[in-house]
Amino acid sequence: MSLNRNEKAAVITDVSAQAARSQTLALAEYRGLTVEHLNKLRRDARDKGVYLHVLKNSLARRAVAGTPFEVAQGAMVGPLIYGFSEDAVAAAKVLSDFAKGNDKLIIKGGAYSGRALDANGVKALAAIPSREVLIAQVAGLLMSPIQRMAGVLAAVLEKRGGGAEAQAAAEPAAA
Repeated sequence: MSLNRNEKAAVITDVSAQAARSQTLALAEYRGLTVEHLNKLRRDARDKGVYLHVLKNSLARRAVAGTPFEVAQGAMVGPLIYGFSEDAVAAAKVLSDFAKGNDKLIIKGGAYSGRALDANGVKALAAIPSREVLIAQVAGLLMSPIQRMAGVLAAVLEKRGGGAEAQAAAEPAAA
């Protein structure tokens, strides 16, 4: 079913607004996927905050014109599903993870930070840990010296006899 001029304008406006909020665009060919697989992919994308949409390439080209994603227009050929995400790796990760378990979904390319990505670039972007994981790793690195210092101080106290046993022995004598 084809769209009339107003419906096409609405799609372009919607996708343009999404592109303006996003950091990453990932493209994948979905030829041969069943409706059940597409629904699972959409559910995964929704859970991770990824805007996933099957678009006509001509509408997608118009929607990304003038945005940092314009560089990906060369990859917009064939039946594609478009994934936009505000998180730098979410769109690439959703499509890449789904493609690992389903050989019908083929990563075609994308764009990040004004640069076009080929299929390997999208897979490399997907391999980067998410923002939450990176924050947890940094927090762990910051806590490590503090934990080591606490361990050293506890060992020094115990060696001097000021450990928990010495304190426990001193409490009944004071009472």
